Amino acid sequence: MACDGLPQRHTMNLQSDDFTLFDLPRTFAQDRAVLDQRWRDLQRQAHPDRFAASPGTAQRVAMQWSVRINEAYRRLKDPLRRAAYLCELHGAPIEAESNTAMPAHFLLKQMEWREALEEADSAAALEALHEEVRHSRSEALAECGRLIDQQRDFAAAARQVRALMFITRFGDDVEDRIDQLGQ
Repeated sequence: MACDGLPQRHTMNLQSDDFTLFDLPRTFAQDRAVLDQRWRDLQRQAHPDRFAASPGTAQRVAMQWSVRINEAYRRLKDPLRRAAYLCELHGAPIEAESNTAMPAHFLLKQMEWREALEEADSAAALEALHEEVRHSRSEALAECGRLIDQQRDFAAAARQVRALMFITRFGDDVEDRIDQLGQ
């Protein structure tokens, strides 16, 4: 193990991108089992408890590494966050707060969904809407993967990520309504 708490096979610093940190390819498609194993390996080596008897400096460095590893893991394991991160790494920031432009067909779909949610008066109607949103999210994630891994079109992928962000938020709204109906 290197003195910084990381495996010797890595020559790393805290500013390495998440993919480099986890020794993974910079792709949208990732094997979750491999990602989980890399996280466990890195945490085992850098966990602050391993340095409890070490001087304060080693403990602080281990804590920094542990926080950095966990931050990267959260970003890489979530497909939406991973897609946004890849877009940003390739010069196509998401800018969701300032860039809300969406294709007209997607804006119409948003309006249809909002109306359907407002009008839903039964568990069956809400479940049907929830299933439609899950299906749309799955299709949008697949398109994101295609844009990133096959076409390497990060600007288009960033637009797709913004749409995915809406779909995810709307799915949460539907789940909240389902929960309210069940109370």
